[in-house]
Amino acid sequence: MELSFLAISLAAIVLVTTVLRCRQNSRKYNLPPGPRPWPVIGNLNLLGPLTYRPLHELSLRYGPLMSVWVGSVRVVVGSTADAARMLLKTNDEAFIDRPRLSIGRYLFYNYSDMFWAPYGAYWSQARKLWHTELLSERQLKLHEHVRREEVKAMLRDLHAASSMGRVVAFRDHLFMLNLNVISRMVMGKKYIAEGASSVTTPEEFRWMIDELFVVSGSLNIGDVIPWLNPLDLQGYIGRTKRLSRMMDRFLEHVLDEHTERRRREGDGFVAKDMVDLLLQLAEDPNMEVRIQRNGVKAFILDTISAGTDTSAVTIEWALSELLKNPAALTMATEELDRVVGRDRLPTEGDASSLPFLQAVIKESMRLHPATPLLSPRRCQRDAVVDGYSIPAGTCVAVNVWAIGRDPSVWEEPNEFRPERFLDRSTVDVKGQNFELLPFGSGRRMCPGIGLGLKMVQLTLSNLLHAFAWRLPDGMTVEELNMEERLRFTMPRMIPLEAAGESKLATHLYSAEPEPLPM
Repeated sequence: MELSFLAISLAAIVLVTTVLRCRQNSRKYNLPPGPRPWPVIGNLNLLGPLTYRPLHELSLRYGPLMSVWVGSVRVVVGSTADAARMLLKTNDEAFIDRPRLSIGRYLFYNYSDMFWAPYGAYWSQARKLWHTELLSERQLKLHEHVRREEVKAMLRDLHAASSMGRVVAFRDHLFMLNLNVISRMVMGKKYIAEGASSVTTPEEFRWMIDELFVVSGSLNIGDVIPWLNPLDLQGYIGRTKRLSRMMDRFLEHVLDEHTERRRREGDGFVAKDMVDLLLQLAEDPNMEVRIQRNGVKAFILDTISAGTDTSAVTIEWALSELLKNPAALTMATEELDRVVGRDRLPTEGDASSLPFLQAVIKESMRLHPATPLLSPRRCQRDAVVDGYSIPAGTCVAVNVWAIGRDPSVWEEPNEFRPERFLDRSTVDVKGQNFELLPFGSGRRMCPGIGLGLKMVQLTLSNLLHAFAWRLPDGMTVEELNMEERLRFTMPRMIPLEAAGESKLATHLYSAEPEPLPM
């Protein structure tokens, strides 16, 4: 009886405190409009599993800049290009921080990576390293052969499947392609391969990567209702800690392997991958803020989490739209035949000569952004946006999915029409055109945009040039399911399947020896 009375009393205190705080905040600040929150849960009851869709519907009622409460966390959501510009460019400095979520604490070594690191000297230095060292144009060029070899390996697998008359499930092939590229660029070898690691089996490594995306895309209720966090009602904290222990064991092994190679090679050592570069940078005495060992491991996780699933999801959606729109598929393949010819495979250098393919990629990113809600930012000081007051501590989100469907910007916004970008060729995805923001904008935009675009362009062009694709027998374009689901990214609800027929001589897929590092 006493315990029941105590529980009721605590619940009443929380209820009254939440109501009073919301009313006090509303009187003190001229907040953007939004739905009235419930005590404790805020507006969680309105959001649902595909958060960006109900947020879009709410924005049609409350406006392009609105306030919602996710538990006890106030979130200001921008749903138009103008709202995104005000949040990400005009007020970039005010909204440059990140919320302190459990995943950054437990999985990314207490916010030691670049993605979750709070605004300050450490983050500024990390951002500079990503742009000038780790993912610079020079580094991307040095690893061009890795991307080419892995794409050819995927084409060989697809040829083997198609020659036996099997329907191809793209998701696994695309995921493995991107994971292998990232593994080789970052850690020097494919850790999914048999015998690549003495501490992690290929099955365990694949499970860890899948689990990484699951926990990254899940809402921990304790992050938005803090007094519930110690209870870990969903088991989220325990699940994340378990993954963290397994990842740390694996990453320690990777760092030890690289350190031993450096010791063996002595003065003749040459950096071959990102881990080599990170270990060198960690020893640089001129660093304003030293990168510790945990920071090196956190940076590796950043690259794996941001570089693997996003590109695979984007390519799968582009293929889906082309199969659903045969006229666009024909135009894309005819362009490849005309520019590339039938005696070779497309290369990264061909991208600038393929305007329709570029338009297909932009149109797919408009309709199916890999991250429909840009990763949350945190207001580090009081700000004024479009006449509204945004208090410090407020989270900010931009609904890229809604922006891509704004009828005031896009004619027939729900239709897949790549040709619209032939007339708007100056609109790109690099963060300056706020009607198209798949990689975000401002100083917190994705630093892997260069790598992501190269992977999408190279993979999609090779898939379309090497094979003639069609839907499985008996399926019409109207029956192709285009529903999505949401985790860390926005993949298809049902993985895409298609039948392929090889169009090129098979010797073009043959493996080629890996060149020595420069």
